[in-house]
Amino acid sequence: MSIKASRSWVFLVMVGVLALALALAACGSGGSGTVTEAGSTTVQPLAEKLAAAFKQKQPDARVIIQGGGTSVGIKSVKDGTVDIGAASRELTPDDPPLAKHLLARDGIAIVTGPNNSVTGLTKAQVRDIFGGIITNWKDVGGPNHEIHVIVREEGSGTRTAFQDLVMGGVKVMSRAIQLPANGAIKTAVASDTYAIGFISFGYLDTSIKSLAIDGVAATEPNAKNGTYPIVRPLYFLTKEQPTGLVKDFIDFCLSPDGQAIVTQEGYISVI
Repeated sequence: MSIKASRSWVFLVMVGVLALALALAACGSGGSGTVTEAGSTTVQPLAEKLAAAFKQKQPDARVIIQGGGTSVGIKSVKDGTVDIGAASRELTPDDPPLAKHLLARDGIAIVTGPNNSVTGLTKAQVRDIFGGIITNWKDVGGPNHEIHVIVREEGSGTRTAFQDLVMGGVKVMSRAIQLPANGAIKTAVASDTYAIGFISFGYLDTSIKSLAIDGVAATEPNAKNGTYPIVRPLYFLTKEQPTGLVKDFIDFCLSPDGQAIVTQEGYISVI
């Protein structure tokens, strides 16, 4: 091989290496592409806000957010149908081994219709109401009327966390109305003075009344300082440690800018 041909070959190799490095850099940071997320309806509104803010920083990136519940999120990320699963509870030994990224913490509020005269309950009273032992509001200082119990469906991360944090070994009463999402419970409770349900802090607004538990109001500061007793973790889950645009999005969510959005949306920052 001539010296001229040898130099040409070396030049082509260097150009190829440089092109590969630039391509990898584009994939790893500031690049275009799509990230898909599905799972917990508690995480969903927060994830949508985070995705919108992330797109402002990386306009060529697309983040698709879907709900479905924690079980859907875990299964979808395990099967590889989404990049990120969202869970609103701790993983159990029965769940697949996934990489966990603590996104936020969230209080679970016990809520009633806005015109209900009851303003607070003990955790034991909540357990007895949802367990079917207390069935009339008058037994907890309210009106003489049957309590209408509304819960999330089985398999929901919010339902599992509520079971663990409040109910312990007591089962939720079989005649409770089961609904598929936080928003559905909020809507149902808002229209029924005698209903009681549980929802994520992120869904609280003036259409419903959140009850103090053991004398502590259901507020983000009380959840963060540990005085409010019903608080659970919110996770992003990945099949393996994330890379590329998926890592960029998760890193943004865990950054000070991302965590500021967590706080603005009524959840509890992890930094």
